[in-house]
Amino acid sequence: MTNHAPLIGIPASYRDNQGFRTHAVGQVNVDAVANVARAVPIVIPAIGERLDPVDLLASLDGIMLTGGATNVEPHHYDGPPSREGDTHDSRRDATSLPLIRAAVDLGVPVFAVCRGFQEFNVALGGSLYQHLQEVPGRFDHRRDRTKPIEKQMEPIHSIEIAAGTILAEIAETANAMVNSLHGQGIDKPAPGMAVDAVATDGTIEALSITGARGFALGVQWHPEFQAAEDPLSRALFEAFGGAARQRAAERHGPRPTAAE
Repeated sequence: MTNHAPLIGIPASYRDNQGFRTHAVGQVNVDAVANVARAVPIVIPAIGERLDPVDLLASLDGIMLTGGATNVEPHHYDGPPSREGDTHDSRRDATSLPLIRAAVDLGVPVFAVCRGFQEFNVALGGSLYQHLQEVPGRFDHRRDRTKPIEKQMEPIHSIEIAAGTILAEIAETANAMVNSLHGQGIDKPAPGMAVDAVATDGTIEALSITGARGFALGVQWHPEFQAAEDPLSRALFEAFGGAARQRAAERHGPRPTAAE
């Protein structure tokens, strides 16, 4: 008997590509899901209300919320109006936020990174700092765009992982070094969220849902870069993939081989 490969949905960003509008997911996210989580990545177009999240999730074994160049629109968390120059993706918000809520309700595994981490918090009732570098005591978590992209993705600051949390169980360490490429950050965690990790300046770096029916974890950094080589990144995607495989087995049961 062989098992069905888990299907992991990745909501796309809706963005411009040389004058053409595209529904896009970065290759590093696809590769991390396929090669480290060992699942089949399924790109979910940013079609908002035309998508029924419950119907879609009946065919999926996990959801990964990726990073992105835009910010969650502040009206979703009763935040102040955006400043001139802040960028948004209303179609992605309209797709991912209901999908997150439905996935958590149904116990579908959820793994969120960077912008996806902020979506994860907002979807369930949390709020964001729109300009984290201006919060007293916080350092500038934005990337240095003068460096090559490979350098921008390198670990730059440490995090402290809270004992007894989901992240601590996965990481098997109390401290780690992570990269940092975000201008916004978590203000108030959503109700029922546990703070799994913080940066040395107090910025929340990981959240999980206490008592969740399924895997439900978000991180502020980008573990998809060097997902196969970095021990913490690999552990995160392997744990997410394991949860997705468990759901796939529950959805399908074992699949007969050709001989059967």
